Amino acid sequence: MIELYTAPTPNGWKISIMLEECGLPYRAHRIDLGKGEQRSSEFLAISPNGRIPAIIDTDPAGGGDPVSVFETAAILIYLGDKTGQFLPQDLRGRTEAIEWLVWQVANLGPMLGQHGHFALYATEKLPYAIDRYRNETLRLYGVMDRRLEGREYLAADQYTVADMACFPWVQTWKAQSIPLDDFPNVKNWYERLKQRPALRRGMDLMRAGMTSSGQFTDEARRNLFGVKP
Repeated sequence: MIELYTAPTPNGWKISIMLEECGLPYRAHRIDLGKGEQRSSEFLAISPNGRIPAIIDTDPAGGGDPVSVFETAAILIYLGDKTGQFLPQDLRGRTEAIEWLVWQVANLGPMLGQHGHFALYATEKLPYAIDRYRNETLRLYGVMDRRLEGREYLAADQYTVADMACFPWVQTWKAQSIPLDDFPNVKNWYERLKQRPALRRGMDLMRAGMTSSGQFTDEARRNLFGVKP
């Protein structure tokens, strides 16, 4: 059994997509980020960085004590190795999948996250910050679009953890006012992946009651952004 500690965010959905695609049994435990539960001693014991998601595998390969894993790239690789799914085993395919997975966690996610923060959630709209992160976001969409030219997936000519990692961030394109038509290969990839039932189940996890208004209580703003409201 996989115990998943998560929240309804793009990073959280990466892992619920993978679990649904693999067909692994799991239990999802919601970490209330607005209330600061990510800084509880219980959560920090499995995720020292205080960020979701994290997992505990109660039935690890080879037996023994449960194994906890934090950071999305590490979790996706761990689950790929555990199941033998969505992470190619040949040298070149595995290398490509890990390259594009790392590209997402080091580039696409952070830049979209910062653009979303300054453009949508910051109480003070700073044109320099918004423009800086938007320009980098559009550059990264261009990188992805060129990669997908003549390809169905990002790596190894097959659907992998790299696609799962990128999809939840790309699905924010409307909220972030990304001109998706300017990136036709990304758009085709996005529309194709949307048809996968397991991906849709993973994306639905904990969506009930979500709001995109950007309105937060003072406590939530402190806990989410680490700044005074």
